[in-house]
Amino acid sequence: MTKQTRATASVMTCLMALGTLLSAQGLSATDAYRVRNMLGEAYNAVKKNYYDPTFHGLDWDARYREYQEKMKGAASLNAGVTLIAAFLDGLKDSHTYFSPPSRPYRIDYGYTIAIVGDGAFITRVRPGTDAESKLKPGDRVLGLNGSQVARESLASMQYYFNVLSPQPSVRLTVRDPAGQQREVTVTTKVTPGRQMRDLSGADNGMDVNDLILDEEAGDYLRRQRYVEDRGVMIWKMPVFGLSNGEVDKLFGIARKYPALILDLRGNPGGLVDTLSRMLGNVFDRDVLIGERVTRRGKTVLTAKTRGGSAYAGKLIVLVDSESGSAAELFARVVQLEERGTVVGDRSAGAVMEARQHLFALGDEAIIIYGVTVTSADLIMKDGKSLEHTGVVPNEAVLPSPQDLAAGHDPALARAAKLVGLDLDAVAAGKLFPFEWRK
Repeated sequence: MTKQTRATASVMTCLMALGTLLSAQGLSATDAYRVRNMLGEAYNAVKKNYYDPTFHGLDWDARYREYQEKMKGAASLNAGVTLIAAFLDGLKDSHTYFSPPSRPYRIDYGYTIAIVGDGAFITRVRPGTDAESKLKPGDRVLGLNGSQVARESLASMQYYFNVLSPQPSVRLTVRDPAGQQREVTVTTKVTPGRQMRDLSGADNGMDVNDLILDEEAGDYLRRQRYVEDRGVMIWKMPVFGLSNGEVDKLFGIARKYPALILDLRGNPGGLVDTLSRMLGNVFDRDVLIGERVTRRGKTVLTAKTRGGSAYAGKLIVLVDSESGSAAELFARVVQLEERGTVVGDRSAGAVMEARQHLFALGDEAIIIYGVTVTSADLIMKDGKSLEHTGVVPNEAVLPSPQDLAAGHDPALARAAKLVGLDLDAVAAGKLFPFEWRK
C-alpha cells in the first residue's frame, strides 16, 4: 500500500535459478557501472527510509558489502539485477523490492497463473499464443522450469519471470481436471521495444507519446466496472486508485440499492487516501484502520465517516489470493467491525505501507529504475498484522478446476445469494469478462 503513489503488485524476490536467462550476454563495463549504482541506491533508500531502523536485526551495512563483492562476479545484466533483488530480499518484506529498468522488449507468456486454496492453477489462456494449444484454464500447475509451485513461492516466481529475468520459454508441469499429468514447454511472445527513452522532445515527442499511450492502456484495464441488478450493485474494483470524488460518486450509485457486493479479487491495493475514503463511505462513524508503526514511532490511522452520506445497506466483500494491501485492509476492517461478510479465498498477506523511490541513469536518454521501501507496518484492531497471513474470509468459496475451465464464478454466485439475488455461477462468470492487455 502506498501513500499518494500507485501500488505495485506485492512481490518477494526469487533466489532460485529458474532456467535460462534471456539475453544473458557478458556484463559490459557500462552495465557493470549501472548495476553497482543501482545496488548503492537500493542500499541507501532502505538505510534512510525503512520503517524498522534495526532492519529486523539484519546488519544492513555488512549485507551491502557482501553484495558489492557478489556483484563483481555477475556475468550478465540479468544476473546483476537479480543480485539487487536478492539483496533486498534479506528483509523478507513484501513491500520492499527492486524495479529494474524497462527492457527493450515486451513479453507475453500467453497464460495467467493464480493461487486457489493451496494450489496454483492456470486461470486464463490467451488466444493466438503458443500456450493456447498446450494449456487450459483449470490445469493445476505443479512445476515451473523444474521448481515446485505453491502459495508461498508463486509470487517469487512471477517476480523472477516477469521482472528480473524474462524467459524465452517456460517448461510447465501441469495436471488437468481429469487427473492427467503432462509436461509442456510454452514459447514466450516477445515484442521488440526500446530500452532508452528520450524524454527531451528531440524525437518530436515520440517516446513521450509512447509512454502516455502505454499508461492509458493500463488505466483502461484498471477502470472501475459495476452492474446494477435487481436491487444490488456489484462493483468490480481493480485497484485503490480513486480520488475522493470518484469514490463518492460510485457510492452515490450504491446508495440506490439495499445491497452492495464489492469485488476486490485481483486487487493489489493502492492509495491510503482511497482506502480511507472507501471505509468512510461504509461506516456511520469514524473507524480505526490500524496503528502505523514507523521508524519515528506509532500513529493511529483512522477513516473519517461521511456520516449521513455513508452507505447503510448490506455489504459483501469478495477477496482472493491476489487481493493485497489496501484491499486486504478494507476487507479486514469490515470483518473486525462486523459491518459485512467477506467471501472467497484467503488474501495475499502483503500488507504494509510503502513508498517508491525513482532513480535515473543518463541525461536526455535515460534509464529509469526504482526501489520500493516499506515505510510503515499496519497493526489491526485485534493487535495483529496481516503481513504473511492475509484475511481469512467468513465464507471460503473456491472455484474448482472445472469451474476455472468453464469460466464459472461460484464465489460471486454465493455473494449474490447472501443478498437475495438469484445469480448462478455460470451467469456470474460472464459479468466482468477478463481483458488482456493489448
